[in-house]
Amino acid sequence: MDIKDYLEERIKIVDQALDRFLPSEEKYPQVIYKSMRYSIFAGGKRLRPILVLAGADLFNKDLKGHLPAACALEMIHTYSLIHDDLPAMDDDDYRRGKLTNHKVFGEDIAILAGDALLTLAFEILSREENIRDPLLSIKVIGELSAAAGIAGMIGGQVVDLESEGKGVDRNTLSYIHTHKTGALIRASVRTGGILSRAEDWELKALTQYAEALGLAFQIVDDILDIEGEEEKMGKRRGMDSVQQKVTYPSLYGLSAAREMVQELYNESLRSIEILGDRGNLLKQIAKFLVSRDY
Repeated sequence: MDIKDYLEERIKIVDQALDRFLPSEEKYPQVIYKSMRYSIFAGGKRLRPILVLAGADLFNKDLKGHLPAACALEMIHTYSLIHDDLPAMDDDDYRRGKLTNHKVFGEDIAILAGDALLTLAFEILSREENIRDPLLSIKVIGELSAAAGIAGMIGGQVVDLESEGKGVDRNTLSYIHTHKTGALIRASVRTGGILSRAEDWELKALTQYAEALGLAFQIVDDILDIEGEEEKMGKRRGMDSVQQKVTYPSLYGLSAAREMVQELYNESLRSIEILGDRGNLLKQIAKFLVSRDY
């Protein structure tokens, strides 16, 4: 199996499902739906929903039962990007090669579009037609709520903002990365396992894999901000330095940051050795993510 072909196929499946779950741009008031759809369909790797669907593949389950959660995670991720780009946060003009949401629709609508995507994510998870097992649905809602909230993504964002322009130690930097970025990646992998009724030992292996991969993913982002190609990344390079953010390359140097990525990648592979050949897909996804150039 070619991993790029696999990812392209899954992106199409996720995009089709997102199109079904999101209200039409023609629905009143049109501007909010246009704003939501603008950011959802602005591109992206669809990493989080793909990791949910990988759980279905791992346990030979029907993708249909995993799609609502997969799309909910992408909506939560997109809401966080819309808000991150606002002038009060990272103040970015471009995302994925396009103008950021607030540059097109204004700050007021951008804030509301982010709020709308977050709330729609949980509405989708709670719709009767999307619930196959109420207990599993409650577990998934709890998983996503924790990952998106103060103990996860929001907590990481707060510490990130408070740390700008200040000296930050390794523990604080690790907290920022594992919460701001890693929490949703961890939740994505775990959600795929939960919906597939993974055994406790299988879920533990998936969790360890996700934690290592999530941190490696963010360190790669840090490295690309220094030496990546703007055209491929779809955003300006060097913004971490402009915003005085502490990153792994700025704290340890590029060489050491690359070594950390390799160590975390190896750790992610070791974590799922217990799964045997079933873990091959996750290994290929990990390899693709740590070797990407965008």
